Amino acid sequence: MQVVLFGATGMVGHGVLTALLEDPAIAGVTAVSRRRSGRSHPKLHEVIHTDFADYRHLASVFASAQATICLGTPSTGKSEAEYTRITRDYAVAAATAGPGGLFVYVSANRADSTSRTMWIRVKGRAEEALSAVHPRVFLVRPGLIRPCRGARPATRAQRIVYAVLTPFHPLLKRLFPRQVTTTDAIGQAVLRILHAPQTVPRALDNTLINQLGESDSARRSARC
Repeated sequence: MQVVLFGATGMVGHGVLTALLEDPAIAGVTAVSRRRSGRSHPKLHEVIHTDFADYRHLASVFASAQATICLGTPSTGKSEAEYTRITRDYAVAAATAGPGGLFVYVSANRADSTSRTMWIRVKGRAEEALSAVHPRVFLVRPGLIRPCRGARPATRAQRIVYAVLTPFHPLLKRLFPRQVTTTDAIGQAVLRILHAPQTVPRALDNTLINQLGESDSARRSARC
């Protein structure tokens, strides 16, 4: 399977890319981003791209892929208009450019277009827009995410928060399985969608993400 991945340089993208590269059934990953990930692997091909509203010159990349995975960015420091452009508009452009195969969108827990919380509202609107333009959209809705195996939060503030919470993560995950997960578990959930889309719902909540991340095969590959 050939996969196009957007957001490989982010925290969640690191976990998803790791899962893809470690899976023998994934033949190749084309990571499209503004900068290189700093990772080297025989299956990884990186494309530097700056205009995420226009993918015309990447038509051959989408045509050869069986799946497209689109990850988001933190809302910290962004206006609603800017966050909407990045989170919804860029994702819709990618889904339109690659209408074949599967489209996996990493959204957020409780995504709701009517929410009073800006980032939850924008994620909900993105989900609705993607479902309207692509016939095979799968939504992954994680809650609080623990970074694993070298994954790093995007901002200094986030790194401080995660550093404080990391020692308590196992307890939080047991107490709040609907709210807490890991980058490894998200990566395994994405793999399940790619390999067996008929076995999962179109929207995977945090609890299901954890269940998929704790399967026997996932435990063998993940080391979070």
